[in-house]
Amino acid sequence: MKKLLLAVAFLALAGMANAQLPNEKFGKPSDLEWDYIGWGDAVGADAIILCKTMKVAYQLSDQVFSNSQSSDVNYDNLADFGKNEIDDSNILVRHEFRLRTKILKPEGARHANIDITYFNADNEKTFNHDEISDMKVTVFSKNEKGKVVKRKVSTADFVEERVDENYVVRHVVVPDVQAGSIVEYQYNITSTRPTFLYDWTFQEQIPTVRSACDIEIPAFLQFNMNVPINRLIKSSVEVGHLAYDTNRPDMKKGKTCVTNHYKISGDYILPLGQALTHNQNGATDNAAAEEIGVFTSKIVKPQVTLPASMPKGSTHLRIK
Repeated sequence: MKKLLLAVAFLALAGMANAQLPNEKFGKPSDLEWDYIGWGDAVGADAIILCKTMKVAYQLSDQVFSNSQSSDVNYDNLADFGKNEIDDSNILVRHEFRLRTKILKPEGARHANIDITYFNADNEKTFNHDEISDMKVTVFSKNEKGKVVKRKVSTADFVEERVDENYVVRHVVVPDVQAGSIVEYQYNITSTRPTFLYDWTFQEQIPTVRSACDIEIPAFLQFNMNVPINRLIKSSVEVGHLAYDTNRPDMKKGKTCVTNHYKISGDYILPLGQALTHNQNGATDNAAAEEIGVFTSKIVKPQVTLPASMPKGSTHLRIK
């Protein structure tokens, strides 16, 4: 009877974990995440991604030029961005990336390491570049007494490798990771290329509990958004407004422009190449084998020169 009660308690705990995950607040793993071991076909994996998110936000200044006046500011049409040219030097794109991975077995320690591909042109003729900032890699583990121990990974464990004339890969190796450890990544990429968005991979080499991206794009930039057609992926778009300030004496501060606000997420995603045979509750699912591809975007308007594409076969964030 005691063993039966323990089994029931464990199943109840697993059900609670499935119901309450993911925890998108970084900095302190939840109690449920410490006990979480997977779901359905994902049970038995070496490691598991608990949560992976990307948030994209544009930062605008008031220096937007009209088509007819080139470098002269058109005050009358400033609010109508659809009729204006883009001045790249006054538009920044900020990507905020968050990743939390749990190591389940000793052999899964390699999945704590990641590769980050980002734009850094080896060309003096271009001023366009992306910068990684505020990068924090933290390992959480428990000691013999069950107390959580927090350890930060040194930047000495980051290695930069140029893969072509436009892109660099930052290899991040996390040392001394044990089974049961939870590893958190937090970093931002700021880009001067308003017509480029980094891709987003829903399937990795290991199971993913939660994968989500939140992207708000000014309406004067129109993208083709290639969202994977899959029952596990939910997507929506709504009209939003992006605030920006102007320092001109003849204009009020707090101007806004219309945006397209995309939200795309997927839950309980099995690794690349695996059929989706069970849902998060362990029930049989008769859906055909599917693969959840990479979310990508491509600028379609205005007609501007596209930035250098990612190296063939690469994705921005890769869990090893």
